[in-house]
Amino acid sequence: MPQRMHSIEDEAVAAEAVEPATLVAENEALRNKLLRALADAENTRRRAERSAEEARRYAISSFASEILSVADNLKRAIAAAEQHPQETPADAALLEGVRSTERTLLQTLGHFGIRKIEALGAPFDPSLHEAVMEIDDPEREPGTVAEVVQDGYLLHDRLLRPARVVVVKRRADASARDDRAQPHPPNAQP
Repeated sequence: MPQRMHSIEDEAVAAEAVEPATLVAENEALRNKLLRALADAENTRRRAERSAEEARRYAISSFASEILSVADNLKRAIAAAEQHPQETPADAALLEGVRSTERTLLQTLGHFGIRKIEALGAPFDPSLHEAVMEIDDPEREPGTVAEVVQDGYLLHDRLLRPARVVVVKRRADASARDDRAQPHPPNAQP
């Protein structure tokens, strides 16, 4: 068999040939890049799904905030009607109709994940309540909600509107008052 002569092309191919270890390392690097790209794509997909779910779940928040004024007005109408005696059966029927409308509205809001914050008598929580006033009331525990001025609402687990409340003042420490009331010996420091 005749021997083939090396061509320029053969020499170029031989020059480009790299050691197997270099090829294995390059292959591993490319594999790692591919795996990172796939992981990034999966993370992006999960974030997009969470974002879409959150948008769907809380999409009604603006509407819900606006409709709460209707609930407030129904509550005020009921309170005003209860202060006046019902003179006729029609008055009592009208009041019951407004109560029924309020119940239906609250049930409908509940169906969409909107629920009232039960604040009366609860410990004051600045993440749920907005204190509009403090009162002295020795009958109640300090730091508790004594009165609800305006109901607060949650949309699922998010605050839609804080409850506006009146809070019982914290009492000054009784022992601190006793110390100030007692005279100190002349050489003692207050």
